[in-house]
Parts: sequence; structure tokens; C-alpha cells
Amino acid sequence: MLDKLNILKQRFDEVSDLIIQPDIINDRKRYVELTKEYKELKEINEEREKYIELKDNIDEAKEIIADGDDDEMIEMAKVQLEESEAAFEKLEEKIRFMLIPKDPEDEKNAVVEVRAGTGGDEASIFAGDIFKMLRRYCESKGWKVSTVDYSEGTNGGFKEIQFEVSGENVYGTLKYEAGVHRVQRVPQTETQGRVHTSAATVMVFPEAEEFDIEIDPNDVRIDYFCSSGPGGQSVNTTYSAVRLTHEPTGIVAQCQDQKSQHKNKEKAFKVLRSRLYEMELAKKQAEDAEKRGNMVTSGDRSAKIRTYNYPQGRVTDHRINLTLYDLDNVINGDIQKIIDELKLVDNTEKLARLSDSI
Repeated sequence: MLDKLNILKQRFDEVSDLIIQPDIINDRKRYVELTKEYKELKEINEEREKYIELKDNIDEAKEIIADGDDDEMIEMAKVQLEESEAAFEKLEEKIRFMLIPKDPEDEKNAVVEVRAGTGGDEASIFAGDIFKMLRRYCESKGWKVSTVDYSEGTNGGFKEIQFEVSGENVYGTLKYEAGVHRVQRVPQTETQGRVHTSAATVMVFPEAEEFDIEIDPNDVRIDYFCSSGPGGQSVNTTYSAVRLTHEPTGIVAQCQDQKSQHKNKEKAFKVLRSRLYEMELAKKQAEDAEKRGNMVTSGDRSAKIRTYNYPQGRVTDHRINLTLYDLDNVINGDIQKIIDELKLVDNTEKLARLSDSI
């Protein structure tokens, strides 16, 4: 492991020198990439220093025990050895997880879409519940949530809603919520008291920067129309809403959340870039998942990931066979424990693949 850490220390020194070079600073894309790498390598290098210190303590204690003739010194060395070996074992495990290659998309902000699936009005209501769950979770993390576009259901909730989330490590966390969420409950619209099954699909895209993907303006048709949602007197009187159609792919992105046409256009282009970027990313994720057999983040939008059973107060995540009897808290945004378990399984799989090379 020390050999691997020494190689990373060498790279850390190289990156430390590169990020102060004028030509790198002037290349925005390269500078952003290197500063992210610097931050990660700095954290690993700090653990490397602790690793070397503990290893030296262990070697020193063993030497005293083997060669010493002072009983008091030997006893102190035994205590030092026991403490150092315990700390060394924990540090080794921590470093192993730190050495798992990070997904470069994880630190990005995210664009999230929630769409009602099968189940009519109840599916729209459930999509609204999933949106509220995700919004409350994001707010509990201190992330900023901004609505982009939505279409309301006839009896509440949303046929679909799209929103941006910005903060630290957003995509790397919310990507575990992508897939089909299923609910089993008596709908508000049900008069016979029967339990129905409905679904909503969550899609999570990493927010693409301008240098991640270039869009030819000639490929985009821009339409302006009147907003249909909340917005005061300007609604249905000014053409502030914007719809973008990327003609080569047929992808549509629109925004009507802002009163300003310019701001709506800016948001819509951000979503369009993210959708085009996600198309390529989804292909890669699907290929990787097929090679790995990893269902935690397979990128498969049609995969049923979780069931919310109201009669039994039960939530089941099907990817890791995790069942919690804590439905009220989960649907109110307390999903951290589920995400933590998914991350643990995902990282354990990655670590198993990496262990032979460390």
C-alpha cells in the first residue's frame, strides 16, 4: 500500500506545481480538473503521513520489545504497539476506500426529473410525494433547490416536475435515487378502500458545464410561450417561457419558472446540456454495470428500485434487499440511512475489484 501512496505523493507534488502555472490558470477546464485532483490528493497525502508515522511507531515498539532489557520500557512499548496496530488497521481500511477511483461526475450539481408512471391521478399524487421527499432531503443537506419546469396533475401532485440541485457532492448522492419508485396504498381517489400500486420515475443528470459539452446553436430551435404556473400578473400575458428543441436528437428542454425570458432561456440551455451529457453518460454506466453486474447504480431508468408500502409502514430498497419500517420519516425526506447503505455496497464492490491492485 505504501508504494501506491508514494506514487500518489509524487503526483500530488506534480499537481501542486501545475496549478500555479499561468498557462494552466488560463485554461479554465484544465484548471478546474487539476484543482479537484489536488484536493483529493491532498486528503490522501495527509493520511499517508499518518500511515508512515504509525508504521514507524510499530517498528520502533517491536524493536524495543525484541532488544530491550528494561522491563518498564518493554511494557510501554507493548502498550504503544497495541495502540498503534489498532489505529494502523483502521487507517488502512480508510485508505483503501480513499483509493477507490472517484467518479468525476459525483461532485457536480444535478438536474432531477420526477415523472408520474402507471396509476393515473394517484401516480401524479405519488410523484408529488417523491418530489417533496427529495426536496426535503436536499434542504436538510443545505443544498439549494430550484424548480425548472412542471406539469401539475389533475387531482394534485405532478405529471412531471424538473428541478436543479446545487451544493457539495450532489450528483454523487442523488444518483442513488434514480429509477422507478413504487407505492402501494389506498389512493385519495379510491372509494372502495382498495390498495392500488402506482409508480413514479426519478431521473438524475449531472449538471453539465459549458466545457463538458458544446451545443451548436444552429441545431437548437427556440420557441417562446406564455407561462402557465405561478408568477403573478405576467402569467399568460408575456412570452417569458422558453422551449428548446435539439433537432439532431429530438431532446426538448423548457423552463417557465422565472419571470425573465433571459433567465428561463439560460436555465433551459443548462438542462439541455445536462440531458445531452447524460445520454453519453448513461451509455457508459450501462456498459460498466453490465461488466460489473452492479445494480446499485446501473443507470437503468426502468429498474424498480424501491417500494413504499403504506398499509405495513414499510420501505424496501430492492437493489440491496434493505427493508425499513420507517415509512413516515422516509417519505418526509429522511433517506440518508438508505443512501448510506447503497454507498457502502457500491464502495465495497469497487474495493473488491481494486484490492488485487493495491
